Amino acid sequence: MTATQPRTRTAEEIGRTETGPRPLPALGRTRDVPLPDVTTATLPNGLRILAAHRPGVPMVEVLLRIPAAGPSATADPAYTAGMEVLVETMLTGTATRDRVGIDDELAAVGGELGVGVDPEWLQAGGSALASGLPVVLDVLADVLTGATHPDDEVARERGRLAERIAVARAQPRTVAREALQRKRFGDHPISSEMPTAEAVAGITAERVRELHADTVVPDGARLVLVGDIDPDTAIESVRARLGGWTGSHPARELSDAPAVVPGDLELVHRPGSVQSQLRLTAPGVVRDDPRYTAFQLANLVFGGYFSSRWMENIREDKGYTYGAHSSQEFVPGGAVLGVDTDVASDVTAAALLETRYELGRMAAVPPTPEEIESARRYAIGSLLISLDSQSALAGTLSVLDSVGLGVDWLRDRPARLEEVTVEQVADAACDFFAPTRFTGVIVGDADVIGPRLRALGGIAQEGRA
Repeated sequence: MTATQPRTRTAEEIGRTETGPRPLPALGRTRDVPLPDVTTATLPNGLRILAAHRPGVPMVEVLLRIPAAGPSATADPAYTAGMEVLVETMLTGTATRDRVGIDDELAAVGGELGVGVDPEWLQAGGSALASGLPVVLDVLADVLTGATHPDDEVARERGRLAERIAVARAQPRTVAREALQRKRFGDHPISSEMPTAEAVAGITAERVRELHADTVVPDGARLVLVGDIDPDTAIESVRARLGGWTGSHPARELSDAPAVVPGDLELVHRPGSVQSQLRLTAPGVVRDDPRYTAFQLANLVFGGYFSSRWMENIREDKGYTYGAHSSQEFVPGGAVLGVDTDVASDVTAAALLETRYELGRMAAVPPTPEEIESARRYAIGSLLISLDSQSALAGTLSVLDSVGLGVDWLRDRPARLEEVTVEQVADAACDFFAPTRFTGVIVGDADVIGPRLRALGGIAQEGRA
């Protein structure tokens, strides 16, 4: 006879007792952010070095960021295209190492390097066994000072890049991002994030080598090392390998981006689209502004995480979207707040109406103490998680150092989040989330979504994707 198997209890049964739901334990005090001290040095050539000892795994993270603004004060598609080809071919060979040699030398110490670029920075970074740091620095120094960008490699990578760009430019989110950046910043170089395939096709190997000599320079660059290293020894290792790196001028920093101007939303016509991309934006808050912490919590309450008001409205209640999110981007000279979601064409106007409603509600119905406490716990917890890895810490230290902030600013974040008051968050919600502060774009089939959007008002003349 088979023994009777015990019945599995449901989650609801597990969470209840005979007298009612099991009480949740009280939240304990959030522990301090476990951050190492950071040793800094600046070489005579202008290269700034930040080194931090963070044991736990026998690895080291290496991150180099060089300001890489173009010589023009306006967006230059040819410059953007040339820089994209440059980073694709930077690790393909030097006078002493070919592509395979670079890969093999790094692999021998468990290492890897990658290079990328955006309108503001050229970035080279990777990781390796801590004992292999000298090898990584040797390869990095060779690439920085002696990359040859061979003709055949430029031709090969140029073709691959053009194909990827053609695919990316067909994606609605790319169309929306480009339209939003133009709306925010006009022809400022920061709006030029992706070149056209045609611009890439016109880049020659000679032009790439000219760009390398002009932009890959030490004065203004910063190199961050985080891992199981001795900071002083690591800095001396950098000095020995990169002390002779020179450039004809300091790295060019991007000029301050223009402030976002509130106004009507631009409707961008994308024929045949069955979805719409809503992208709203407003001025944000820089990190050293006394209101930054209150703003951060207000943003979480509005749309900064899954339990936010906006997400609850247009996803959980209305079912208009799979996701809705608000977040901030830092730009030279300031910051911008972004509010974005993708919805079906037939609910585009309804989603915009609810979005405007939730923005207005931030001022009319201030965040409650319960909403703020939930956002506070999320902010502190996510901060701890975000700094858990060597790579994340290296990136954060580099970004903060570029705006004059250090590791102590990070250490103090939990305390500032704990101390901000309900009244301060309510004031930030009223000041920064008022609908009249916003502008933006809506990308979709204007023939389908246009009539209802115009009925709501605040829709500018149409653009075209």
